[in-house]
Amino acid sequence: MARTVARNLAAPLLFINLIMYFIVLGFASWCLNRYINGQTAHPSMGGNGATGHFLTFAILAAVLGIVSKIAGGSHLRAWRNDSLAAAGSSSILAWAVTALAFGLACKEINIGGWRGWRLRVLEGFVIVLAFTQLLYVLLLHAGFFSSRYGPGYRDREYGIGAPAAEAEPKGGATGVRV
Repeated sequence: MARTVARNLAAPLLFINLIMYFIVLGFASWCLNRYINGQTAHPSMGGNGATGHFLTFAILAAVLGIVSKIAGGSHLRAWRNDSLAAAGSSSILAWAVTALAFGLACKEINIGGWRGWRLRVLEGFVIVLAFTQLLYVLLLHAGFFSSRYGPGYRDREYGIGAPAAEAEPKGGATGVRV
């Protein structure tokens, strides 16, 4: 039971983050379509100078987050060191791009101006995702601190079968050339 602590906490967080990333992808796609078409005067759009950059990074973060959740789901099912490599690296990458989108959301809020409700919802989701994705990354890598919490990086029993006998050279004694 103690070995599944991080697994039991990471599974619901994975599902919640997956749903939130899909919502971010939908809102960011809609807003970017309006932004490209030049319809920033739409009642639920608005924006300022940081909007274009924010929308680009929000879509990128959403796509990377969804892909990392697919790898994370596979890891939660197997819960082994070899699946941790794919899930851990993709989740760190998704968190890094989400952190960039988080910074741009903060910049967009700081600049001010009129922003529609869809942009404000998108900013809120990206801000929440930055913290929940960080928590998810920490839960995936909890085995780094102790193997009680998940597949650790120092599991010695993984991949080790019966010890092999040392290979002896054929043909008698070998000499050393000087």
